[in-house]
Amino acid sequence: MAAPKPEEISHPPMDQLQGLEYCIDSNPSWGETIALGFQHYILALGTAVMIPSFLVPLMGGTDDDKVRVVQTLLFVEGINTLLQTLFGTRLPTVIGGSYAFMVPIISIIHETSLMSIEDNHERFINTMRAVQGALIVSSSIQIILGYSQMWAICSRFFSPLGMVPVIALVGFGLFDRGFPVVGRCVEIGVPMLILFIAFSQYMKNFQLKQLPILERFALLISITIIWAYAHLLTASGAYKHRPELTQLNCRTDKANLISSAPWIKIPYPLQWGAPTFDAGHAFGMMSAVLVSLIESTGAYKAASRLASATPPPPHVLSRGIGWQGIGILLNGLFGTLTASTVSAENVGLLGSTRVGSRRVIQISAGFMIFFSILGKFGALFASIPFTIFAAVYCVLFGLVASVGLSLLQFTNMNSMRNLFIVGVALFLGLSVPEYFREYTAKALHGPAHTRGGWFNDFLNTIFFSAPTVALMVSVFLDNTLDYKESGRDRGMAWWAKFRTFKGDSRNEEFYTLPFNLNRFFPPS
Repeated sequence: MAAPKPEEISHPPMDQLQGLEYCIDSNPSWGETIALGFQHYILALGTAVMIPSFLVPLMGGTDDDKVRVVQTLLFVEGINTLLQTLFGTRLPTVIGGSYAFMVPIISIIHETSLMSIEDNHERFINTMRAVQGALIVSSSIQIILGYSQMWAICSRFFSPLGMVPVIALVGFGLFDRGFPVVGRCVEIGVPMLILFIAFSQYMKNFQLKQLPILERFALLISITIIWAYAHLLTASGAYKHRPELTQLNCRTDKANLISSAPWIKIPYPLQWGAPTFDAGHAFGMMSAVLVSLIESTGAYKAASRLASATPPPPHVLSRGIGWQGIGILLNGLFGTLTASTVSAENVGLLGSTRVGSRRVIQISAGFMIFFSILGKFGALFASIPFTIFAAVYCVLFGLVASVGLSLLQFTNMNSMRNLFIVGVALFLGLSVPEYFREYTAKALHGPAHTRGGWFNDFLNTIFFSAPTVALMVSVFLDNTLDYKESGRDRGMAWWAKFRTFKGDSRNEEFYTLPFNLNRFFPPS
């Protein structure tokens, strides 16, 4: 038998991912687009409900307050997603709520002056206004870095090698929201995980009227089946005598959203009253804005690949960060209790469905706005148990992480330098945040515990984020360790043509602003 030729056993690097049915600027039929948009909306509900469900009770809020915060968060998410897909990076990314803001927000909640308020509703309102003020001030960080093109200058130091750990940990760094949450209700979570994998992968070739319906709508179909199964278990009394935590994670009637939601409610700016401003709160919140910026940068790179687009040029990336800053400003004005970042799970869904269409995401933004106004209907979908979302996250976060690892194809992994950088950045990116989490769980405060509250929030927030730690380590090592002789090994040659808008003709196809706005904002 003849020895195989080198081209038969190797895979040439590709700057655009192959195998997608629809890329960023191609669209399915309108019916399919609407169904896929609804699927992205359902997936975005997980984070939109989880964050307020955790924070609102700590603030003294009621179920009515929680519903109102969820509605407001979804409404602003829809607006921010439309702004980002129209005028920002123009990538098919859902702009959702961010966990990065939890540390400074919890610090504000536990401030003595607010905790001393005896009336729970008054404490909730005052805490919300304090969070709003901090978000409004800190949003200036992304607005300035984005629109001044400073982030574009910074991103020129990012090579494919340096971005591998960052993008990988946008997915892997969220491991605690995967199976640890599934394990809280295995009778729902494990069947959901198995069903989603079976539909999206093993049965993906099943077609109905030439449409791979199980692959395309695996999320909707599996959630519907498992949600009905969970409701059957709830109605039959299977959880009647189980511990409270089990009931909270398994029952379909524990969210208390439907009964508390109004039929129609339109969120509006300053609906909680005038924001209050405090320098310490704002400085602490700025760290979360920086973390959101870094995590979003990794997610934008992943989304560009899963939408079969070229890597976004630095000025496009910076433009997107500027609009994300505007989004955080809107979060502060409306009072969403958290701020914006790119939804990693929705980026993963692009790959799972093999549909990277921008229009699908814009339709999902329409659903967010529509169902946040029609409260009862939105609350019905938002009452899906968290365990079901966690099962899906196990697949989608892993998919995002694998996109980061796929950038290794542009680098020389026979180089000890490159092996060192990737290995150390990945390990520290996982290990450092885990240390901060374990320390906080035991001591009830982060490792940074000085008299300066804002300083503590700043350091603890930065080092709680796996992609942020990975970026600091990988970009520093990549640009200081034998960098002059290793440009080719780092993969810089592959991204050289994407450093300017006109460096590659495909950039214009993917990233040009609509309505001929490039006349007024010429790309660099």
